[in-house]
Amino acid sequence: MRFGEKIRDLRKSQDLTQLTQGELGDLVGVTFAYISKVKNERLDFGDYPSEDLICTLAIALKADEDDLMLLAKKIPGHICQRVLECPEAFRKFADLSDEDVDRLLVQKCSKGGKLDCVLDSLWLDATVDDSGNRR
Repeated sequence: MRFGEKIRDLRKSQDLTQLTQGELGDLVGVTFAYISKVKNERLDFGDYPSEDLICTLAIALKADEDDLMLLAKKIPGHICQRVLECPEAFRKFADLSDEDVDRLLVQKCSKGGKLDCVLDSLWLDATVDDSGNRR
């Protein structure tokens, strides 16, 4: 699904009323025309709005901010921070084949979510040498 399609679908699925583009624009502080350009991915400066507007849209539309950021091909700040804190783990994850990623994600883990456990494991691999010492 494209970013603009997601915004349109979220706007039309609001509980209270069918939220118009103008009403959404009023909620997030932009014009009807700007919302239309966002929906059609035809902004003057690129295909997607700023991260700040994406966050505001997520709040107004009761949507997951990370999902909207990723649809707009932007990396959410907390994910970017983790990559910077632990680049080796993410390099290892990025080097995995799609099949290996799928296999890791379906493994059952006793703590937290499945992905949390996989990333913890990759982090440990990247930060601990073969003797068990931290790098």
